[in-house]
Amino acid sequence: MPGQSDEIDKGGTLRLGAYPCVIAEGTKMEHFYGKKEISERHRHRYEFNNDYREILKEKGLTLSGESPDGRLIETVELTDRPFYIGVQYHPEFKSRPNRPHPLFKGFIGAAIEKSKEDAE
Repeated sequence: MPGQSDEIDKGGTLRLGAYPCVIAEGTKMEHFYGKKEISERHRHRYEFNNDYREILKEKGLTLSGESPDGRLIETVELTDRPFYIGVQYHPEFKSRPNRPHPLFKGFIGAAIEKSKEDAE
């Protein structure tokens, strides 16, 4: 892929390193991060198939984060659920015991809220 380091023999199309992501307004991603642009670390060979963008959006998938040029989908979510987020990057790379990643913190928060609802 364009922009990857040529110094490392990755044996294919490995997307490696930090990449920017622009977060869509009004999404859970925006709520959890509290900002419009983030940078997250990648280590994968997968990409969202843009041929299915429109049909998936029509069926209820929110494309909540994309590369600054709009070519790559970085995050998706189902907004009618308490927490249903999929990401292309590895949030565990930036999470620490004393500073949890925003998505892990959001997931735990959603689980606590669901537990409270179920107890009522």
